[in-house]
Amino acid sequence: MKDSIRISFEFFPPKTPEGRAKLYTTREALQKFNPEFFSVTYGAGGTTRETTSNIVTNMRRDGISIAPHLSFGGDNEEIILGLLNQYKEAGVNRIVALRGDMPSGMGAVAQLVYANELVAFIRRHTGDQFHLEVAAYPEIHPESNSYDDDIRYLKGKFEAGANSALTQYFYNPDSYFYFIDQCEKAGIDAPIYPGIMPIVNFSNLVRFSRNCGAEIPRWLIKRMESYRNPEDVRKLGLEVVTDLCETLLEGGAPGLHFYTMNQVDPIALILKSTLNF
Repeated sequence: MKDSIRISFEFFPPKTPEGRAKLYTTREALQKFNPEFFSVTYGAGGTTRETTSNIVTNMRRDGISIAPHLSFGGDNEEIILGLLNQYKEAGVNRIVALRGDMPSGMGAVAQLVYANELVAFIRRHTGDQFHLEVAAYPEIHPESNSYDDDIRYLKGKFEAGANSALTQYFYNPDSYFYFIDQCEKAGIDAPIYPGIMPIVNFSNLVRFSRNCGAEIPRWLIKRMESYRNPEDVRKLGLEVVTDLCETLLEGGAPGLHFYTMNQVDPIALILKSTLNF
């Protein structure tokens, strides 16, 4: 089964020389799992634009399959087109196209460009140069009016030219399977890859999940809160996410996309258990 499962890993662009050195070490360690690609995030309104593009260019120079995240945010078409041309010249063939977020204080200055518009813009200017990944939300985008609206927006991204989708992370596999069923009923037949967030720092995860709309099961929160030993927290987190990955793959998920937080060990343990690496 391992050979037919698509694995990918997401990084964030580090701000310090130490962080960049760690990212290189992390990439080398994760490369042994034969990922389809690595992706690199793009800060709100392009706040990590230069750092992201430098990482992408350097990884391509090393022969790595890399997918930069891209969104308009506060940028204009000229800036986005310049990045697309830069990535094309570097040999990049995949982009994660997102609506993105505005940096703090820019809400009244610029207008968000939705992901379907970005996908259409990329297709209009670069044709089929890039495989386009977009975002999907099994537990509904926090700003969405309804479940049906969310699926309609996702369908619009595919109609604009997207190839596949990566989901927000979740811990209830039923939410993914139900979401896939509803997408199929809506006429979406493109692959949708579940996003996996290993549990490393649980308090940080709870805080982040509140903001992004990812639900952590109540039983898991209560169980984690009862632990005083960090090792017990680590072991339960590893068990929960490993079981999640196994359930998803057994249920027909086409692969796994890991939000690495630039870490190696949790993901390596999950993959060794799930896919016998």
